[in-house]
Amino acid sequence: MRGFIRRQRQRGVAVVTALLLTTLAISIVASLFWQQQVQVRTLENQRLQLQTKWILRGALDWASVVLRQELPYTSLDQVWATPLAETRLDQYIERERIEGEAFDASLSGNIIDATSRYNLTNLSDQGQPDPAQAAVFLRLLNVLRLDNRLAQRVTVFVAQGQRSAPQAPPGQGTPRVNEDENGQQGGGGGGGNTVPPGGIVVPPATGLPVPLVQVDDLLAVQGMTPAILAQLKPFLIVLPEKTALNVNTAPPELLAALIPGMSLSEAGSLVARRKTAAWRDEAAFLSQVRGAEGLSSDVFDVKSSWFLVQSRIRLDRAALNAESLIQRKPFVSSGGGGTTVIWTRQN
Repeated sequence: MRGFIRRQRQRGVAVVTALLLTTLAISIVASLFWQQQVQVRTLENQRLQLQTKWILRGALDWASVVLRQELPYTSLDQVWATPLAETRLDQYIERERIEGEAFDASLSGNIIDATSRYNLTNLSDQGQPDPAQAAVFLRLLNVLRLDNRLAQRVTVFVAQGQRSAPQAPPGQGTPRVNEDENGQQGGGGGGGNTVPPGGIVVPPATGLPVPLVQVDDLLAVQGMTPAILAQLKPFLIVLPEKTALNVNTAPPELLAALIPGMSLSEAGSLVARRKTAAWRDEAAFLSQVRGAEGLSSDVFDVKSSWFLVQSRIRLDRAALNAESLIQRKPFVSSGGGGTTVIWTRQN
């Protein structure tokens, strides 16, 4: 009887062991299949990303060809300002089709005149604030009904970023501008402030200066909030060099900020007028616009050399939204000129 019970127990143990080994083998095989599936999906994603980058390169080539059609002036009725509607690219993408699979490939985008926005680089020249440009930025804040104290703060921030300064000790934050109760900037008693013409005080940086690279960097300025930046962002840009505002493409808010004493409604009338006849040269603008007589030629222009190309690519489950800055150089008799992609930012 005891031998029979012992044999039954041994059989039970053998059955359990066999089940455990079977389960282990199934788990190993399933894991191998899962790893293989992950590797295949990874390769597919890499291929999709590579294909989207090639499509982006093609979009930039297309934009460069359009921008090569240089005219004496830049206006919104020209070919470059026509947006590219969503275009199907399925037939141009080589890819193995799977039965029943919905494969989508499309491209859309548009070109924006970069000088239709206010260039924050204009606020300072090699670390020295430009009072005339600061006045334009101040008027823009007033048009948008924002805190006008931000004009000097942003100007000082840009100027400090352009200056060469010693490395700050670790842990120090972004330099801020000391202000009194009336919002006037001071040097905080440092005694080493620079006071250029126009009375804009640039105190020595107490930390590591932050060069301005994009508009979002303004969040480091005291008093700048995400809500305020969201209102300002459609009208601002950061370009590698100082540029003049293109009056043929600028929105009414910037035209009102450019011309002292002009209201937003008057600027809106100018925008409606230029739709029928763009200004072909600076003299035409100065003669037709009231209050523009005293504007300097380096503050405004009717032509642009900087453009933003916005591309939206959809390729199956991959998506790529990109923004590129293109510089158009004037053609000369020696054969120079053309377009150059300065940078591309993806999101």
